[in-house]
Amino acid sequence: MGAQWKAKHKDLAANAKGRLFGKLAKDIMIAARHGPDPAANARLRLVVEQARKVSMPKETLDRAIKKGAGLTGETVQFDAVMYEGFAPHRVPVMVECLTDNVNRAASDMRVLFRKGQMGTSGSVAWDFEHVGQIDAEPVKPGADAELAAIEAGAQDMEPGEEEGTTRFITDPTDLDLVSRALPAQGFTVLATQLAYRPKNPVDPASLSAEQLEEVEAFLAALDANEDVQHVYAGLAG
Repeated sequence: MGAQWKAKHKDLAANAKGRLFGKLAKDIMIAARHGPDPAANARLRLVVEQARKVSMPKETLDRAIKKGAGLTGETVQFDAVMYEGFAPHRVPVMVECLTDNVNRAASDMRVLFRKGQMGTSGSVAWDFEHVGQIDAEPVKPGADAELAAIEAGAQDMEPGEEEGTTRFITDPTDLDLVSRALPAQGFTVLATQLAYRPKNPVDPASLSAEQLEEVEAFLAALDANEDVQHVYAGLAG
């Protein structure tokens, strides 16, 4: 499923959007610690662009920037924690959390992983690659995505999740550089993020419909947790 698993079911859309805004607000606050000006803060610029692409309200966006930069007098303290393990049927999973209560997050993860198997640090990380991902669409039909990837400095490219889009893969440190170079190559950037991509993904065809449903239910429960930022599952497609 690319790198980051996403809920497929349309009836989850409304709740998912609210959770997405909450997750983005955390990312914005963390990035804004290094300065509130997106023009001078590459990490903040990338997250702000992502927030605008999903129509986060401007007041919510501005409040998150000011809070993270310490301009409101409030103290923002989030700890980044990664959990590793397996979903049902041995599908590897990495769960990225940003939490203001590490003990709560750890307790929640232990409960959620009861339907799978929680691993120790490094138990599945070796089977994932840390990369930058840029989803973009051509300004004009027929634009050469492979040439654009080479000229912009991307490591690889593949068809995007949405029809007509391309996903450019970069080294994590080159994410901002490549995303800024792509417009000159005829591509409009839709979204950017750092992600974990499975090296040896499980083929969904190897699972029965019932087994795949169990895996998706497990991933959905993880994604719904308030401390979870991203869920990366080792599923192909």
